[in-house]
Amino acid sequence: MQTQCHNAQIITPTGDMQIQVFRPQDSGRFPVIIFYSEIFQITAPIARSANILAGLGFVVLVPEVFHELNPMGTVLGYDDEGKDKGNQDKATKALEDHDSDTQAMVDFCKAQDYCQESIGAMGVCIGGHLAFRAALNTEVKSAFCLYATDIHSNSLPCQQGNDSLSRAKDIEGEVFMIFGKQDPHVPQEGRLKLYTHFQSVGLNYQWLEVNAVHAFMRDEGERYDPALALEMYARAQQFFQRTLR
Repeated sequence: MQTQCHNAQIITPTGDMQIQVFRPQDSGRFPVIIFYSEIFQITAPIARSANILAGLGFVVLVPEVFHELNPMGTVLGYDDEGKDKGNQDKATKALEDHDSDTQAMVDFCKAQDYCQESIGAMGVCIGGHLAFRAALNTEVKSAFCLYATDIHSNSLPCQQGNDSLSRAKDIEGEVFMIFGKQDPHVPQEGRLKLYTHFQSVGLNYQWLEVNAVHAFMRDEGERYDPALALEMYARAQQFFQRTLR
């Protein structure tokens, strides 16, 4: 399926946010995936991932996750400077502000004649966390979360008791958690903590651990695992076709 892409600006409680919209060229309405990036925002690998998902028959919205903290259009480099800035932004923006960003994107979708009412979320790294977090919004029906960081450690700023692990019990939809066994950002003890907690609160979830390092989906650099990435796109397609039907 051929795709198209355009930018849009939407109003959030913390300021205007730019998003990139990837969608099929075919006419009609399609289910929506909100695709959350790494700390580096909408890099070329993130855009390519979003375009692949659009080619599988989805409208894909990619937000600038730290829009309050950077000039519009900012893309951080995959280098020490970019990593330091991205981690600083991650430690600055409250989860509640990510929540209001998600609601703004849900409202945007409702106003578009190419979007179905069915909305899911997907993300990588902190984006995996934000996809999980997005599932707290009852209008987000499912979330596909790739190596989601900072859930097990409760290391993102938020109001007391409003961290994502504590709120897992409030998720009504289905989530799919994927982790690399060789990922130091979510080590074995962290994964066990998540798995045990999800069991205890009755979360509707799938769980998959693969032999991979962190950022194995990113098609730049030595961490990339092309075969595994293809498998994840196929799993995501099947997951969203079922949960967003």
